[in-house]
Amino acid sequence: MFPTSPTSVTTVAQIIQLAVAPVFLLAGIGAFLNVCAGRLSRIVDRSRQIEPLLLASRGTEHDRWLGELRVLDHRMALVSRAIFLTVLAAVLICTVVVLLFAASLFNAHFGTAISLLFIASMVAIGGGFAVFLQETRVGSRAVRIRAELLEHAPDE
Repeated sequence: MFPTSPTSVTTVAQIIQLAVAPVFLLAGIGAFLNVCAGRLSRIVDRSRQIEPLLLASRGTEHDRWLGELRVLDHRMALVSRAIFLTVLAAVLICTVVVLLFAASLFNAHFGTAISLLFIASMVAIGGGFAVFLQETRVGSRAVRIRAELLEHAPDE
């Protein structure tokens, strides 16, 4: 199971050099996850602000708050999906790094598996970015200033 000869420091150093690129990719994924988590937190905070306003309102004001809450719910779902895909990409990258080490240490032939996992991680992170882009578009469209506020003249 284990290699018969001890692994030299030079061999380990070469393996680490090989694994550095995916590890840097993990750092970028972590930064993107931080952005997603911050966005999700702001959406949740806004929904918590609206809930009491919705319960206390009637008529068109109630409908407006309900509409905003529905948009926030949709945005939460999108950000959660982006986070899922991004975390999936990170897990796949971690698996690539593990297989790079295992292949080098045990003289195994994991080239195809490593390639497929890396491709899958790129698809997952690409999907996470696409869903995040969709969420930002939904958020931008939802922030509309009502016409009656724009047309309201200040009291003189």
